[in-house]
Amino acid sequence: MINKPQEHPKHANPSKNRTPRHRAREFALQGLYQWLLNNEDVHDIQANIREAHGFDKADTKHFNSVLYGAIKDVAILRRELAPLIDRKITELSPVEHAVLLIGAFELHSHLEIPYKVVINEAVELTKSFGGIDGHKYVNGVLDKFAAKIRETEVNAGRLSQRYSPLSTLL
Repeated sequence: MINKPQEHPKHANPSKNRTPRHRAREFALQGLYQWLLNNEDVHDIQANIREAHGFDKADTKHFNSVLYGAIKDVAILRRELAPLIDRKITELSPVEHAVLLIGAFELHSHLEIPYKVVINEAVELTKSFGGIDGHKYVNGVLDKFAAKIRETEVNAGRLSQRYSPLSTLL
C-alpha cells in the first residue's frame, strides 16, 4: 500500500488576506516569535525581517508599529490579557502568545482598525501558523479583550446585529 504524502496546510485564505497590512502582521508575527524565543534585539530582528522575501509587499509602517509597539508594551499587554486566559501567558505556544500580543496591541493602539478586523486577522494568522485549534482560543481571548478595551464599539456592533433589517424577516 502506498501512503500519500501529507498535505501541508496552505495560508488560511491566500487570495483574500494577502494585503500589505496582512503581510505586515505576518512579518510582525515572525519578529515577535523570534523575540519571544531568543530575546534578540528588536532592531536586529527588524533588520533581518526587512531582508525577507516578500517584505517589499508589506505595509512597512504598520509592521514597525506592531513589532516595536507590542515589544515596548509587552508587560502592559500581558497584564491585561492575563485575566482572560486559562494559564500563564508564558505557557501558551509562542505563536498564540505572539498573535495575542499583536491583536491586543492593535486593539489598544490602532483605533482606526475595526475590532472585528483585528480579531479576524489574528484568527487567520493563527490558522496559518499556529496549532490545530489555536485560532478558536485566540478568537475567544481577543473577543473578551475587545469587549473590555473597545466596549462602545463592541456594544454598537452587537446592537446593530440585533436590530438589522434581516432580523425582522426571520
